[in-house]
Amino acid sequence: MKVYDEATIVEQLHHQATAREAFSRVIEHYSSQLYWHIRRLVIDHDDADDVLQNTFIKAWTNIDNFRGDAQLMTWLYKIATNESITFINKKKARLQASLDDEGAEALVADLETDKWFDGDDLQVRLLHAIASLPDKQRVVFTMRYYEEMKYEQMSEILGTSVGALKASYHHAVKKIEAFFQDDD
Repeated sequence: MKVYDEATIVEQLHHQATAREAFSRVIEHYSSQLYWHIRRLVIDHDDADDVLQNTFIKAWTNIDNFRGDAQLMTWLYKIATNESITFINKKKARLQASLDDEGAEALVADLETDKWFDGDDLQVRLLHAIASLPDKQRVVFTMRYYEEMKYEQMSEILGTSVGALKASYHHAVKKIEAFFQDDD
């Protein structure tokens, strides 16, 4: 098994003869990490698989636009996050409900019957609380809480100031705390 060297991979991605193999290595290296990032946003396993596939398709079709100013992971996270938000917005439109109301319940409703979900009641309640957050707060909370991502890295991915991200996370935590207090 070859060691993953991002500098070499990025160089190979920009040469037609080596791009496909290099991109296959990118997929192999980042699939799991991106899947869980997406899954925490869209909740459903099948939806997460679809969004992950769309993420890699978009990355492949736009690989010539990747200049290497940021890390490849940052660029992929940005695509994955945008694809997740686009997916959620389309799903909201199909459900004709907002995430702030009954739409949050619709995102989590099938979770208990999902064969890929093995969480307990507390995890289901946490997912309900997270799904009830506004999109931006949900993304920031997910990246910080689950992925323990630094605010500086989130700032690169989301194009938002560190201060605004800290405020979003703080507000998200307060809303989740209130959700659990109201739920008891």
